[in-house]
Amino acid sequence: MPRFTIHPDIALARTPSTDLYTDPAIFELIKEKLFAPSWQFAGDTDLVAKPGDAWPFTLLEGFLDEPLALVRDNAGTVRLLSNVCTHRGNIVVNEPCHLAHLRCRYHGRLFNLDGSFKSMPEFREVQEFPSRADDLHTLPIIQWGKWLFTTLGNTPHGDYWQEVMNRLSWLPFEKYMLHPEYTRDFIVQANWALYCENYLEGFHIPFVHAGLNAVIDYGNYTTELFRYSSLQLGISKDNEDCFDLPSDSPDHGKNVAAYYFFIFPNMMFNFYPWGLSVNIVKPLSLHQTKITFLTYIAEPDRYDSGAGSGLDAVELEDEEVVEAVQKGVRSRYYSHGRYSVTREQGTHHFHRIIAELIG
Repeated sequence: MPRFTIHPDIALARTPSTDLYTDPAIFELIKEKLFAPSWQFAGDTDLVAKPGDAWPFTLLEGFLDEPLALVRDNAGTVRLLSNVCTHRGNIVVNEPCHLAHLRCRYHGRLFNLDGSFKSMPEFREVQEFPSRADDLHTLPIIQWGKWLFTTLGNTPHGDYWQEVMNRLSWLPFEKYMLHPEYTRDFIVQANWALYCENYLEGFHIPFVHAGLNAVIDYGNYTTELFRYSSLQLGISKDNEDCFDLPSDSPDHGKNVAAYYFFIFPNMMFNFYPWGLSVNIVKPLSLHQTKITFLTYIAEPDRYDSGAGSGLDAVELEDEEVVEAVQKGVRSRYYSHGRYSVTREQGTHHFHRIIAELIG
């Protein structure tokens, strides 16, 4: 299996081998080395607004395929539990619902809303039972505003979230409401990493996104790098459709039209003056990816304006170019590329993390 090494000096670095996008063994390795230990989007607190509310979902369905359930227990604490019964592996919660306890419909095993074992019929003779192994596994949760994140590993969360939390701590997160009517799933015929690479550089904006380029000041477009995240700062060409920044913001005095935050390996949080577009990149196969768009609106009167307008059209423009790249990286005449020192810092950073984690 090939090793991936990316030179730390972007001026000397070459992009990864095309095996990253075309080798099935690399695709399987990435699942356990990159995605399982990383922090992933798990919904928001509105999904389980009251004690007893339960919301089942599959974490990265079609890839990690981990059945989980958000539950608000009787004390009002939001918990994230394995949705797999500890008796014979049946799914416990089958649809969003309100419950007094969690009951497996296969053989009647009961769990408390905090995931602890409660009772089980026909098990009186079983010795050394129950034990902690009979509780539903509890996963860690990080909450930022109303948004929830979890990991299947034990990766510390600070390196993922702290920079984002600090930069935007002034936003009124309580006003952000999910609008399901604007939720979109896009299927892209390309490797997941190619889609992320495209997102991580504004280099292509003048060539691919005419509408966005008319709003964004490309000359003042900047990228900031953190441990497992990055920020692309979109500056408006005028002072319309910009954030009203507090005086203690490091961006005070700038006409910020958009904050584009990327959280490794596959999450994008695009903040606009009207609200937030969350984009989750979900690998389906080596050459196919699902992109889920979730729209949270804080200022309805400003929705679909400025840099945050026409997002579906921007997505289709990105899909077209990324799918073309997927065809190109299969060519026997292409193996590596080079990076623009001034415009592709985010993509270089992304590749450096991948190389670090999979070797």
